[in-house]
Amino acid sequence: MEKSKMVDIIALIVVFVAFAIPLATGFVGAAPEGGSAAEYAQILGIWTLIPPILALLLAFLTRNVILSLFLGVLSGAWMLALLGGDILGAVGGAFFGSTEYFIGTLADRWNAGIIMQVLVIGALIALITRMGGMRAVAETVARYATGPRTAQIATWIMGFVIFFDDYANALIVGPIMRPVCDKFRISRERLAYIVDSTAAPIAGIFVISTWIGTELVNINEGLIIAGITNVSAYSIFIDTIPYRFYNILALFFVFASAMLLREYGPMLTAELRARRTGATIRPGSEVEKDNNDIPDEYKDSCEEDHTVVKISKKAAPANIWNAVIPIGVLIVSALILFFTNGADAIMAGNGFISAEKFIQLGFFDAVREAYSSSDASIVLFQSALLACIVAIVMGFAQKIFTLKTGIETWAHGMRSMLFVCIILILAWSIGSIIGDLGTAHYLVSALSESLPMWIVPALIFIIAGIISFATGTSYGTMAILLPLVIPLAAAIAGFSTSTPDVYSYIVVCSSGVLTGAIFGDHCSPISDTTILSSMGAGCSLIDHVDTQLWYALTIAAVVVLGYIIVGLGISVWITLFITMVILVGVLLVLGKEVPTWKPDEEKLVE
Repeated sequence: MEKSKMVDIIALIVVFVAFAIPLATGFVGAAPEGGSAAEYAQILGIWTLIPPILALLLAFLTRNVILSLFLGVLSGAWMLALLGGDILGAVGGAFFGSTEYFIGTLADRWNAGIIMQVLVIGALIALITRMGGMRAVAETVARYATGPRTAQIATWIMGFVIFFDDYANALIVGPIMRPVCDKFRISRERLAYIVDSTAAPIAGIFVISTWIGTELVNINEGLIIAGITNVSAYSIFIDTIPYRFYNILALFFVFASAMLLREYGPMLTAELRARRTGATIRPGSEVEKDNNDIPDEYKDSCEEDHTVVKISKKAAPANIWNAVIPIGVLIVSALILFFTNGADAIMAGNGFISAEKFIQLGFFDAVREAYSSSDASIVLFQSALLACIVAIVMGFAQKIFTLKTGIETWAHGMRSMLFVCIILILAWSIGSIIGDLGTAHYLVSALSESLPMWIVPALIFIIAGIISFATGTSYGTMAILLPLVIPLAAAIAGFSTSTPDVYSYIVVCSSGVLTGAIFGDHCSPISDTTILSSMGAGCSLIDHVDTQLWYALTIAAVVVLGYIIVGLGISVWITLFITMVILVGVLLVLGKEVPTWKPDEEKLVE
């Protein structure tokens, strides 16, 4: 039997078992319709885990996140319908209940703002790319490359310049830097690694990106389930940034290895081959050396987490101001609107502090409180929309496109984000299902007093990494884990008398999910960003995965140690310093110095 057919059969068996368990365990009519989550948790016990586990198993087996999340929602609606009625009524109740969850998520103002923000940022990326802005930014940075070291650092810097979308990074930085890296005999495997390591790790921690909407949504879902109403998802997001160990250390490791020009493992083999023979692509690889354009099938495929920004052959000549001005408008307007939106909310009595107290605060304290009380989904939507208007006006004024073509480009950018929006709707829905079934209540009662606090963040990182690696998606991992982890962390910290700061513990555990999801997605061979990074760099996917995996696992091992150190009460800044020193030590001990190729002299310096 073919492997694909076997997987399909196993998936069908998993679905059948998940839907049959509530019937076999006698839950039909066990609770009145409209019962509380705590009541349902007490009745269902461990079976409250069916929806998230079903979603995880199916994602692992089918690699289809949409199908997996949908069936997770449907199974949860089926269980709720059975609890409040009979089997016959539950059949229709599961279907109609699921649709109610889908509609309910879209009716929420926060969720609607997130959807609009994601769509409009996708449109902005398409406009800037069409105007030649992104290419100009990349080419400007590339001019400073004078050797293997500076070429790699220039590529690394471009990841920060194109900070707001990992797809934009993979599809723009890779192709622009290919000739530069080939000139200095830097292997395509190394280029793909730098591109991949400066894509999601950067977009995942920047406050303005195509990632922040999803991250805020899932954090907010966890806070709702935990019953925490006096903390904003945005403030937790900001506070998790220093604890995003994998993001930070992945970026640091690229910089350190580039500066030291030291490699180990398969990456060393690839770099030595490129330097000594000039074969930047592994001989026998299916990737053609002269393929300077990303194949169309890769442009249109792998739309897993974010927008695919196509590098159009009709794009205007490179003009850096066509990127700087729209992005600058987005950033500046967002910074201003975060304050005004939050201040308005506080003055209207909808903030986290009173209007009287807010007026008495100093400037920096007032900004912090305003940002915490702001509606990030609405602000980012407004800022991105304003930036889009500016970009369309600029393109029209420069005769890059007509008004009609500009609008069509804008619409195309939004269409490319449709997959993301579907994932978001399903993520919100399964989060609501988990909350209504009392899954968090069950986990709290089962685990809150049995796990030592210091080990939990490290375990959360490992679990998130495994799930993300197996499924190839960070979004699905965040959607499933954050609604469970936040209430669990709150309960564990609450039960402990040694840690009075429950908020800080929630922050650390949440960061474990967010950075662990990126770790798994970063090195997964079925991840969209992994595929696009290899294609953008002109490198074989398998070669990219083989060389990158060693480095990713090295960093992950150090991250686990970092979370244990933080769990024991050491400062996050001291922990970051310790982990960075360890990574430098790894390069010095395991790594070997790679020779430098001087193209002007056609000389290899060992």
